[in-house]
Amino acid sequence: PVLQAFTEEVAKRNLQNVTIAQTGCIGICQYEPVVEVFDTEGNKTTYVKMTPEKAVKVVTDHLVNGNVVT
Repeated sequence: PVLQAFTEEVAKRNLQNVTIAQTGCIGICQYEPVVEVFDTEGNKTTYVKMTPEKAVKVVTDHLVNGNVVT
């Protein structure tokens, strides 16, 4: 559901230069689902225990407006 929420929200907003990729566990399985966002400079922000609602907020606040969600 989290992957689907990201995919739908990015498509709905017609965001360009956004790649969504599914991976396996990155070693912190107790915090799954985990989402990593890389900006154009290579900086990484990690979001844990994601939900579809949190995914929409990350797209809106972080991807669209450049504000890391806390």
